[in-house]
Parts: sequence; C-alpha cells; structure tokens
Amino acid sequence: MRYLCIDLGDKRTGLAVGDAVTGFASPAGVLEVPVGANAGAELQRAIVKAIHQHGPGALVLGLPINMDDTEGPRAKLVRAWGVRIGTLTGLKVHYQDERLTSADADWQMARSGLTRGQKKAKRDALAAATILRDFLSTIPPPSPPQPRSPSPTSPPSPLPPPAPGAPV
Repeated sequence: MRYLCIDLGDKRTGLAVGDAVTGFASPAGVLEVPVGANAGAELQRAIVKAIHQHGPGALVLGLPINMDDTEGPRAKLVRAWGVRIGTLTGLKVHYQDERLTSADADWQMARSGLTRGQKKAKRDALAAATILRDFLSTIPPPSPPQPRSPSPTSPPSPLPPPAPGAPV
C-alpha cells in the first residue's frame, strides 16, 4: 500500500510518500501554507491536492508526543486534523510518533553544503520521510505468495514422465 505522510507545522507542512512493500519513504515536498490561514481551509485544500497528486491508500500524520509519553495541545490539534482530512477524503489515517524527527532531518543535512535557508526549506519534508519510515518499520512485511497446489479436480499434466534412463 502507498502512504502519504503529513508533518503538520505552523508555517510549513512536510510531505513524504512511501510504500509498505518496499519499506522506502521519500520526501515529497513542503506546503508553505500556515495551519491557521483562513481557518485551515487553505492548508486543507493544499493537502487534498497533494493526496490527489500522490494517490495514497492511507495517510500517516506525525504525532507530537511529549518526551514523557503524554499528548499535549499540539497532539490534539494533529488528531483533529487527522479526523478532518480522513472524513473529507475517506482515507484511513494513522498516527506516528514524530519525536526528534526534525533533529534527525537537521543531522541528515549537516555538512551538506546547503545554506540555512535551503536547509529550512527541506527540513519538514525530510522529517516527514523519517516519520513515514518509522511507521513503515512497524508494519509486518507482506507474506510471499504461496504456491498453488493442484486441486483434486484439476486435469492431469499433459506431459508424460520421462522414460527410465532417458536424458532429461
């Protein structure tokens, strides 16, 4: 299944896409729309557009859990957005702990040669990719396809077995 991860931010929202079969997650961009713009309607439109663009089967939202494992006001806001987007799109919404993902994104960009502004522009998408990678690691790998056994009513094989001593 294909997933779209949304790392909701006050000014920027990071996006990442990934697949449960491969376990890969990649940054997919940043929405430069403040969460409160027009009571959230502008960000909602931008997220729905991204959903149509990437065609996920489900969504993953980064959930800001406190270091003591409690959920504060920001986590409640993210859950409310999850309900809002899930209801609007009909997609299942999953939540994934996002603790330290921005620090991980900063670490990934350390010594990259990017300017501070360039790093800032990429940080949220990289954090979303880390969130999605963490989420995908919790999904059990898909089972390999099982060989089909012949059914009792299947016709016999049209080839006879080789004769003893014949080259195979």
